[in-house]
Amino acid sequence: MPDGVHGAIVRRVSTRPDGPLDITWLAAGTPRLPLGRIRLRWEPASLSSWDVTAHLGLTTTEVHLGSRPAAPDDWPRPVRPTLYEVTGQCAALAFATDALDLSNRLAGG
Repeated sequence: MPDGVHGAIVRRVSTRPDGPLDITWLAAGTPRLPLGRIRLRWEPASLSSWDVTAHLGLTTTEVHLGSRPAAPDDWPRPVRPTLYEVTGQCAALAFATDALDLSNRLAGG
């Protein structure tokens, strides 16, 4: 990772197994993850591997999604399905929450 950052927010995960992970670097002073966003952090573990961790932003906290110690250089390939699934679940939850909020407003008004 570049100097002065502490991770990257996952913006988009390709559905293709060899597709890209679109990310945005997070500055070291960034306070907290936005709701439903995933932060990845990777650091060299040895000459040919990386320690990778993932966190998910919730309304009031962040949760640790998982770690892959000493992951090989192609670490995005094996973690892509998990990232894709989590981002899809977050989008579905956000949509359901918005629909419930709208339903409650309409019923109360």
